[in-house]
Parts: sequence; C-alpha cells; structure tokens
Amino acid sequence: MANQSYAVDGLVLQQSADFSQQVQDLQRDLRSLGYVKGPLDGLYGGGTINGVKALQWDLINKDDTALGAPVALKSYNNGSVAQITGAVDQGLVACIGAMLDDGNFPKVPSSNDPHGDNVRTLAAVKAMQNCPVPMPYLLAILQQESSQMHFQVPSRGNIDNFVVSGLDHGDQDNPFRITSRGYGIGQYTLKYHPVKPADVPAFILDPIGNLGTTIAVLQDKFNNEVIGRAGADDRMAEAGSGPLRPCQYTDGDARRLTDCVNCKAAATPLLQITAGTTLWYTGAAANDVYQKTIYHIGSYSNVPDRSKIPCDWAYAVRRYNGSGPDSYSYQAEFLQKLAAQG
Repeated sequence: MANQSYAVDGLVLQQSADFSQQVQDLQRDLRSLGYVKGPLDGLYGGGTINGVKALQWDLINKDDTALGAPVALKSYNNGSVAQITGAVDQGLVACIGAMLDDGNFPKVPSSNDPHGDNVRTLAAVKAMQNCPVPMPYLLAILQQESSQMHFQVPSRGNIDNFVVSGLDHGDQDNPFRITSRGYGIGQYTLKYHPVKPADVPAFILDPIGNLGTTIAVLQDKFNNEVIGRAGADDRMAEAGSGPLRPCQYTDGDARRLTDCVNCKAAATPLLQITAGTTLWYTGAAANDVYQKTIYHIGSYSNVPDRSKIPCDWAYAVRRYNGSGPDSYSYQAEFLQKLAAQG
C-alpha cells in the first residue's frame, strides 16, 4: 500500500503559501507519476495546481494504450474525479494510491547520489570515442535540454532527486493536458503515458542509453530534415540545397567534428534578435519572426551567425525541436550555449 500522509478523511489539499509536509509528500508522489517537474518544496503553488489539473484531465480522458502505454490512465478513476479543480480531495487521493500501488505503472526513477551520477554521466559523455555528432554541439544541446544533468539535485527546501523531466502542454483546446514528456539528460520525448516498462532501464534511468537516443534523433534530423524529407527553410535560404556539410574537415583530419571553437569564431558579427521584429532568416515572410511564447523569450543577444558556420549541425538542432517560432528560439538559445563553451 502506498504511504500517503495526505490520505486523511475529509482532508482537501489546495493552494496555499504555507509549507506543508503533506503537500511535499503529494508533490513527491506526483513527480513519481510524471505530473510535476518540481520543485518539491511543500508549497501548494502554480506548479502543483497544474500537475493536479493534468492528472485530473488524464483520469477523466486519457487512454494511450493504442500508442503503447501499458495501462489506460482513466482506468484508475473510480468515478470520484469528474471535474478539473486543481485541488486534491480524498477521491483523488484514492486514485493516486491506486496508481502508486500498480506495478504495471512504471514510476519516474530517482537517485540516491544524483550529484555523483551527474558527474559520472558528463565524464562518460566527454570520453566518448568516434561520436557521430560534434562533441561541442552535443554538450551544448545537453546544456539546452537539461543543464547537462540526468538527475535533479536536491537543494534547500527542494527534495527533488528524480530523473530530469520536461512536460509539454501542446493542446490549446485542453491547456491542462500534458501532451508529451521528456526524460533525462537528453530529454528524449515520449507522447504516451505511462511509459512502457522497458523504457525505464533502456533510456529513462540509464544516462548513456538516454544519450544514445539523443544522438540517434539528432543524426536523423541531420541526415533527413536539413535538405531531405522535411527540409530546413533556414538552411535552404542560407546555404541552398547543396550536399550536407557534416564538417569542413575531411575524414582523417584530427579536427573533424572537434574544432568547433574555431568554426564558430568565424560566425560573426554576433546577432541581436528581437521578438516580433527579427526575421527567422533573410527572405522569410513578413510574419515569420522570432516570437515570445510560453517556452521561449524570443529576444537574444550575441548569437553566432549560423549562416557563417561551415557545417549543417545548427540547422539539424533546430529540427530537433520541430518547426515554427519555438524551434528558431530553441536554435538561438542553443547557439548561445555553443558560444559559451569558449
């Protein structure tokens, strides 16, 4: 049986600015089930409210078994959850307990030594031999995705030691619904919930397995979406439709896929990007401009000029994040991180 300190007859947990051990225990359970991404601080604020609303939406509506999920979320609803309120009554507590107790519902893993695990993970990344992605690009995308962490490290008042998780809300008609979840150092994204049992050891818990998914996706974007099946508009406008450029150096040259510092030094002058004004690329349509969204600020300073970088990885990185305004902001933020490597 799940140990739920907040399973108390008549108790309703709801928004409050005061610390509560029961709220912190609830937050930890919601984190384990994939509904909040922290902090686990015992304060019933906006993040907890949104997590509870997402859970309530799922209990009313969600069945991802056709996509591969091992169980339908709405099967845990015993009829006590009928509205999306953001508050936790004892009917919802019972649903949470059933999910926690069900071995068919894989939980988000945690670490007993998150800092040490993160140090070891990053060391293993840097020690990789024959990486098909330029190492500075890989490190920058990991910085962009997870601050180069596989596990969250607890801090004062925040007990979070779970795998780094990202939650996307991509359904405008159902703003509380979580449409996808990213996991780990590379934030490999799944669109079904709960995850398959095999997903946990394969790449959610294992950082090297997680990194493998990142590399594989980025390679696919590079090989097929820069000039291939989807095409990257920025690349086509700035470099044309010529052959892919993995690196300016040829096979056998020690600088191949490693000398990115000198390459990006040539990507000057650094660009200033203003949300609502700056075009995605020269020649883009008038309304194709960087924008402030729920995920990105849209305005950036000192961004390397991707058109002057003699390879196509920056275009692949944008496609890693999809398309549209968010992808261009993602690319700009990535290029800032790439430049920060020195």
